[in-house]
Amino acid sequence: MTISLPSPPKSICILRLSAIGDVTHVLPTLRTLQKAWPDCRITWIIGKTEHTLVGDIPDVEFILFDKSRGVKAYLQLARELEGREFDILLHMQVALRASLASLLVKAPVKIGFDLDRSRNGQSLFVSHRIASVEHQHVLDGFLEFPKALGITDPILSWDIPIPDEARAFAARMLPADKPVLAINPCTSNRSRNWRNWSVDNYAAVIEFALEKLGMVTVLTGGSSKMEIDYADAIRQQSTAECINLVGKTKLKELLAVLEQATVLISPDTGPAHMANAVGTPVIGLYASSNPNRTGPYNSLDISVNKYPEAIKGEFGKPVEEVRWGQRVRNPEVMSLIEFKDVRASLLSAIAKQA
Repeated sequence: MTISLPSPPKSICILRLSAIGDVTHVLPTLRTLQKAWPDCRITWIIGKTEHTLVGDIPDVEFILFDKSRGVKAYLQLARELEGREFDILLHMQVALRASLASLLVKAPVKIGFDLDRSRNGQSLFVSHRIASVEHQHVLDGFLEFPKALGITDPILSWDIPIPDEARAFAARMLPADKPVLAINPCTSNRSRNWRNWSVDNYAAVIEFALEKLGMVTVLTGGSSKMEIDYADAIRQQSTAECINLVGKTKLKELLAVLEQATVLISPDTGPAHMANAVGTPVIGLYASSNPNRTGPYNSLDISVNKYPEAIKGEFGKPVEEVRWGQRVRNPEVMSLIEFKDVRASLLSAIAKQA
């Protein structure tokens, strides 16, 4: 469905609070809007952590929503938006906290997801919905928002600013004379979120990358105890030395490290999509979730996809017969990915850059 507008909008509010990967997926939508309507004022209501990654994008007003503050976050947002009205709200998050925040945004046109993708009653908070399109990548689903406004030429560009000091940090940490394999081994530590590949397999890849490809490995990740312990275990298991930056980077520094890496290996987590945003090939490790929905957008051809086997083993059905986005909640699911699968993808990624 295309919404008929009497004239180009003067102001648009984007509501997408989190998470890191999804925020990077919103960027082509932002660039599409900016290209179509360069004079339109764009405001983005965004999470505190996510703001540290994209909050310096020019010509966008960012309003922070810190969910850790609870009710105070809504009160602060109400003060920020008092007396303001937008032509259009793009309500791009189905979480209830985002829908509650949308009540504070005054706009005659509020666009949300189609009924198939809507969750948590989001449809009750919007006036219009994007078109229902089956089997879309999350990024393509976001691009349905400008399409609903009649913009049919998407701009697949991310252009996240990287400060000079962040690039200088990466230059100090990484060798300038050798190819760099970045490995972000862990996803966020959430309940029943089994996406992490084994320590032994990561160690084997690090050894292969050094011995056969002359690559130096850098480990990246957040500051949680789980991620730090995982990185330590990988280093202890591997006979090849690697650079350990887990828990030691700010988001902009991590982005700069990923930009300078030759290739990244990662399960489905924010840094995989950050690397995609800066043009670094990503070998995504997918078994519990569908890479065609949430994989590294420009690297699906080199990602390892064991999702069909996982779905067959868990539900006894082919992928086509389960709900789009169905997760496999099995703690052994990542064992479907073998060392040889990742080795083949790494060789393919390197060959493409030769």
